[in-house]
Amino acid sequence: MRTKKRFSLSTTQIILLSFLLVILVGSVLLSLPISAADGQSIPYIDALFTATTATCVTGLVTVTTAVTWSTFGHAVILLLIQIGGLGVITVVSWLMLLMHRKLGLKDNLLLQDAFNLSTLSGLAKFVKKVVLGTLVVEGVGAALYMLVFIPQFGLRGIWISVFTAVSAFCNAGIDILGDSSLYAYATHPLINFVTMGLIVLGGLGYIVWWDLARVWRRHPRRRWRYLTLHSKIVLSTTALLIFGGAALIFAAEYANPATIGGMSLWDKLQVSLFQSVTTRTAGFASIPQENLTGGGALISLLLMFVGGSPVGTAGGIKTTTLAVLIATAFCTITGRQQVSLHQRNLSPAVLRKAVAVAGMSLTILFLSTLGLALVTDAPLVQILYETTSATATVGLTQNLTPLLNRWGKAILIATMYFGRIGPISLAIALGTRKECVNNIQNPTEEISVG
Repeated sequence: MRTKKRFSLSTTQIILLSFLLVILVGSVLLSLPISAADGQSIPYIDALFTATTATCVTGLVTVTTAVTWSTFGHAVILLLIQIGGLGVITVVSWLMLLMHRKLGLKDNLLLQDAFNLSTLSGLAKFVKKVVLGTLVVEGVGAALYMLVFIPQFGLRGIWISVFTAVSAFCNAGIDILGDSSLYAYATHPLINFVTMGLIVLGGLGYIVWWDLARVWRRHPRRRWRYLTLHSKIVLSTTALLIFGGAALIFAAEYANPATIGGMSLWDKLQVSLFQSVTTRTAGFASIPQENLTGGGALISLLLMFVGGSPVGTAGGIKTTTLAVLIATAFCTITGRQQVSLHQRNLSPAVLRKAVAVAGMSLTILFLSTLGLALVTDAPLVQILYETTSATATVGLTQNLTPLLNRWGKAILIATMYFGRIGPISLAIALGTRKECVNNIQNPTEEISVG
């Protein structure tokens, strides 16, 4: 008698479905009349788009957030941003811990997959530290924003400050200031540097936070030496991308009167640095993205595609993936046998994963760009800007998204979702794992490459 196989979901599939469930629940709430500023339900496709962009912490919008949604709608969007930034599994696990419920093996496996960690030990403590650290950083950011927004908006400035702080830390880029993002604060030092600080902290990743804290306490001298390889790669690559990107944007936009051409030298430097930071999947804009020069747009596209770092709130292929790919290429060119970074050798599994992440991300980007090109007659650069922004969950736009038809919006919804859950997670969830029945290996044969 043949026994029926019990149907069960893998941890990766549960994570993917949990994000989808939150999006669907959020879309239903946003489609209610109470969520709209005028009390009239907006089209469901726009509610679904908004729920997706909030949960996937992207920032692309089809309607102006500030004037379309009521206070209830804004609260729903903020909750979706916070859940999306922390991760559904993290939020659920934290709530379980608040109710003094012990995490089981499956809960720990879900957390391990959600944070892409290599160990099951100490996950309950890790979750508590993640949530507490997030709330503290967002609280400090909100308090600093209040110094500007309360004098300007009165008591409403408190809500605007909290919303902006959560959105910035979670790298969502959604605001309730109006339809021009942070244009009005392009040269405001406090708004600029608080926003950049929140974006960078969210994008570094929680693993780097705790590693820096550990080294700071235990090794007051020669701190760099005692950091883990992961932290060294993240910090060095992040610094290179931020300051290198700012320098290139400064050079590309220096004489452009539609962006920074008419500003003072200090303001040009400030805005260039902000553009470099916000392209790391944050999505706030202090200058019109459609006015960028060809060079400025290309640099922004590259920075968006790379994004932030693992186990954080940012998207993109991640800084570690870029570093591994560059190190692998350099190793091949120089004829070395072992790929290494910061005097440490990298395992073949890490190299394969980096190639897979980049390859899958490029595939998603290509398919979404092709799909959008088929349903709209916009220029290719403008289309690529939107699809890259969606794939890397950035949110920067050249004002094409609000003009899209239903098919275009559906394509970006799918792209944002796939970009948030990660290309590898998607491949694992859709694929099937077959156990190897023997140790027979296929013969090896050389081919010509390049």
